[in-house]
Amino acid sequence: MVVVAIIAWQTDQAKAAQQQKLAESESAAAAASSSNNKMSWGTELWDQYDNLSIHTNKGIEVLDKYANFLRDRVAIETEYAGKLRRLVKNYQPKKKEEEDNEFTSRQAFRNLLKEVGDLAGQREVVSETLQTQIIHGVTVLSKTLREDRKKCLTDGTMLQQTLSAQLSALERAKRNYDKAYRDSEKAVDNYKKADMDLNLSRAEVERYKNIMTSKIQQSDDAKNEYANQLQKTNNLQQQHYGILLPAVFNRLQELDEKRTRGIREFIIGAADVESSVAPIIARCMEGIVKAGESINEKEDSLKVIERYQSGFTPPTDIPFEDLSKMDPSVAPQSNYSSVPYNHLTIKGGTLTAAKLKKARGGILNSIFGSNKNSLTADGQKEDFSDLPPNQQRKKLQAKIAELQHKVDQETNTRDGLMKMKIVYEANSSLGNPMTVEGQLNESEHELDKLKMSLKKYQGFLDKANQLQVANNSPQSNRNQLQNGHRTSRHSNGSASADDHHDADDQPDDAGSLSSSASPESGLGTSHTSLPGSGQGSANENPIGEETSYEAEVEMLQPLGTCRALYPFEATSEGSIPMSEGEELQVIENDQGDGWTRVRRANNTNGWDEGFVPTSYIECTLFA
Repeated sequence: MVVVAIIAWQTDQAKAAQQQKLAESESAAAAASSSNNKMSWGTELWDQYDNLSIHTNKGIEVLDKYANFLRDRVAIETEYAGKLRRLVKNYQPKKKEEEDNEFTSRQAFRNLLKEVGDLAGQREVVSETLQTQIIHGVTVLSKTLREDRKKCLTDGTMLQQTLSAQLSALERAKRNYDKAYRDSEKAVDNYKKADMDLNLSRAEVERYKNIMTSKIQQSDDAKNEYANQLQKTNNLQQQHYGILLPAVFNRLQELDEKRTRGIREFIIGAADVESSVAPIIARCMEGIVKAGESINEKEDSLKVIERYQSGFTPPTDIPFEDLSKMDPSVAPQSNYSSVPYNHLTIKGGTLTAAKLKKARGGILNSIFGSNKNSLTADGQKEDFSDLPPNQQRKKLQAKIAELQHKVDQETNTRDGLMKMKIVYEANSSLGNPMTVEGQLNESEHELDKLKMSLKKYQGFLDKANQLQVANNSPQSNRNQLQNGHRTSRHSNGSASADDHHDADDQPDDAGSLSSSASPESGLGTSHTSLPGSGQGSANENPIGEETSYEAEVEMLQPLGTCRALYPFEATSEGSIPMSEGEELQVIENDQGDGWTRVRRANNTNGWDEGFVPTSYIECTLFA
């Protein structure tokens, strides 16, 4: 009975201790809960380890997904910027179109391309900033979160394993205690029976008593072990669910909140990157609008006039031809032409001014082919005389302005070198003045060349202006009155009655003949011929051709005489040979191309006409 009482007392003590520990754990949990006013995963989700593990993994996957989105966007931005760059490059004005840049519409389009190029630059800025700042930050954050999550899960797994091991130990201790308790109860019953049995010896009863005592001791040991393991388990469980595991869960919560906060900051940051270039893009749009508003159709129309205006006056009315007053032996000629050029009647038929210009141009082309210095880089003549008068003056003025700018620049360079030389001469420690001497001489030489070129082009401009004044004179107007029509003359130089109304009725080739071959430009003696000019007969028709005409030679009034200073051999058509000292008639002055048209008597067929170099003759013009 005493033993039973002892066992009962021990059981009550164990229960009391267990209840006390449970109360302490509950109070500790309550204190932890009261100290943490906010909701936390450690307290609210103490039993959701697996779900938290899955949730944090999905969160990091969302972060990686956003990073992939940004990478794809950066690729699109880069491709878009590159295509804009190529678009601008493909539509840049070609070099041959540079002269059209004076039109406002072309200038607006060029400004539009510039603004689109700036837009491409801003898209590149967005792409680079997203790549270097946002995507890099997302990648680093994702890597950090994965590492922290792995550590948290590892710690949580170890805590779970520790708790599971303690629970297993408690379970074993409980089983041992249960078995030892039953064995002790059985040993007590056996001892009681043996003590009541009078047939058993004293020694036999004593044996049962020793067995009972041993079993009770084993039960007590098992009970103590169970109580000890229970206390350890409760302590560990309390620490596990109250401190250790909540700490792990709170770290996971901080990790997930950091990930969420990072996504928020990165999204805002990406928007800020876009917003940072918005003002520049807005200015680009304003530039495009401004370029569009700068287009002026009236101004462009005036520029078209400036570019293509020839300076020639329209042809006047065609005079009436009274056939009754004309020589009936002379067949009427149809000389009407829509081209405002004079034409001449010479031996071998009628040669229009256009043909004469072509012939003269052929002479000069053959010369220019051997002397490229008389042509500009774009194939035009040096004095731009192949252009209409207005365009010629415009080109010359632009060339003079360009040369003047170069002269100013070279003058400034020379002045700087001279100042440097003076400083070096005053203080030789700064430098050797002889080192500047070579540069100074080169600059002086270049300046002299530029001034010579400037003077030459100013002379070209003066000549063009004088030509314009001559074209606007009354004599020029009288010449233009015959534009498109030329009265015929007999071979002896006489004219019909209606031809004597103007004694100065000479063809004015100033508007139709122009070139830039001056004697000082170094032209050779290779020339192109005028059709039917003194070299054989031009009256011959092809065999079988039914139509024929009478060769009418219009005798131009001589402007003076000339004497050959040097012998000249006509090596090509259009030019005539002459010997030193030969006297010739001047029928057309030098038009600025270095050639004078002359005439001389020929015993064979009347007269020879052609061109000779102006520098080879000495002219005496009639007053």
